[in-house]
This record gives sequence, structure tokens and C-alpha cells, in this order.
Amino acid sequence: MQYLAISALAGLLLFAAPPLLLAQEPAPPKNQVKQHPQTPEPDRAGYASVHGLEMYYEIYGEGEPLLLLHGAYGTIGNNFGAFIPALAEHRQVIGVELQGHGRTADIDRPITYEAMAADVAALMDVLEIGEADIFGYSMGGGVAIRLAIDRPDLVRRLVAAAATFKTEGMYPEVYQMIQTITPETFAGTPFEEDYLALAPNPEDWPVLVEKLKALDKKIQDWPESEIRGIEAPVLIIIGDGDIVRPEHAVEMFRLLRGGVPADLTAPPASQLAIVPGATHITLMFKTDLLLSMIVPFLDAAIPDGKTD
Repeated sequence: MQYLAISALAGLLLFAAPPLLLAQEPAPPKNQVKQHPQTPEPDRAGYASVHGLEMYYEIYGEGEPLLLLHGAYGTIGNNFGAFIPALAEHRQVIGVELQGHGRTADIDRPITYEAMAADVAALMDVLEIGEADIFGYSMGGGVAIRLAIDRPDLVRRLVAAAATFKTEGMYPEVYQMIQTITPETFAGTPFEEDYLALAPNPEDWPVLVEKLKALDKKIQDWPESEIRGIEAPVLIIIGDGDIVRPEHAVEMFRLLRGGVPADLTAPPASQLAIVPGATHITLMFKTDLLLSMIVPFLDAAIPDGKTD
């Protein structure tokens, strides 16, 4: 399925891209490529037994709950470390590491969006969270969308950054490149370094790579009716240089009742942001800009019935 490609492609563009891609996609400064902001110490952290997983989570701050869902090959720290201090000022932030990622060991099952969304729902039950806001990036954005479809009772508001819901959402050359990935592709990158440092079974790195390639290879186009049926307001964010096509972001926005002349009608509950000068990976370095959009969106009152 397409979402896997996002974080994986980012790593390839920065560390192992062919000359043509590098010519089109300048790498960010070295300090941004090789280092990620250090995540603050959580107020508490632990593991929850869900669906055969020992799922790792971290909790910061107090207030209304906000779940953070990372991208493929990502972790809480390398995707959200710079966001957590600001987000935790007025809310309870729960960082989650999904199947086979970070400190959550893999189990004997494929990695699918349906299963990961069900895992998040089960974790919320363990933590006694009845409803939460969700901020998902890349693969995590896909998980968040799936959660909003399958368990609308659990999702209050949703931020979907650089996520898609069907195959045509990304450029076709992305799919061609993804199937050339090998574990060695990531040698020396933050993706591999974080996995080897955090994973309970670091020898499973090649297994994760193959499972994520299989996830991406499986075409799984979610019906437009499922997107229309999402009850929670959604903030869609992509970079203008993202591997997610801008046409796809607009299509999703329209399915969520956006794309109307809001001066003449009620503004839609969902919102769309296309960040200038941002690629798929550098989007998450636009911390201050993203926070300036995400925090007001999450703080806004929910319309009656969640959607208008």
C-alpha cells in the first residue's frame, strides 16, 4: 500500500537517491539530516499488551488527549521530538510506536493499516482514553485516517500530514523506486540507527523492511464513501514538494466537505494547508509553522455532529 513509501522515500532521497532525484530534491542542511531534536523526558512511559504486541507509549503533560502516530521507519522522537514541548503545554500528549517500530517489537503478522488502527484503538482502551485528537504523519497519517473510518467514536479531531487514501495519491515513480529498497539502503541513516538503538530485537531490521515493502506493494484504495463518512474535522497538510500529489490533497479536502466559497457559506470544519518550500521530509522541520496551524485547529470547538 502507498503510505509506506513516504518515510522510506524520504530516507532514500536524502541518503541514497540517484543523481536525477538529488538534482530535483536538494538535501536539507546536514544538522537536519543527521540529527533530530531530542525528545523531552516523558512524564511516564510503558508498554500495553494489545493484539499480541507489547506496544510502547510515552505520555507528556495534562489535559485533553492527543495521540501522535509516526511514519514508516519512524519513532516518537525522530518524527515528533520538536513538537512535543509545545503540544504538551495544554494537553496530554501520547506518543505511540507502531508494530515493529522503535521499542515495539514485531509479531508474526503482516503490517497493515487496518491492524495498526485496531492496535491504536486497543491502546486507547488500555489507557482509558474514550476520545482523542490524532496527529499522524506519513504512514501514521494513514493509520489515523483508518482509525477515523473504523472507530469514529475515538477521534475528536484529526491532523493528517502527508498522508493519502488511494494509490493515485502519490506519484507513480515512487512505487517503482520503493520495491528496490533493501536493508542496506538505509545503512548509516537515522532510520537504521534509531532502530538498532531502540528495537528489542535489532536483528529484525530486514524483516521490517520487507514487511513495509509488502504493505506498499498491496494496492488498497479506500472508497471515497469512507472518506466522506469521516465524522471528525480533519486538517490535511502536505508540502508543495511532497511525494503526495497536491491534486490528491484537494480531492480529500473536497470529500471532507471543503473546497467551498466560505465567504458565502459556512466555513467547512475540515481545513487544507499546502506548505511552501517543503518536501515530504522537510515538512516536519517546519515546526513553528505547523504548530501555528495545528494548535488553533485542535483548540477550536467541535461543530454539532463533528462535521458540517
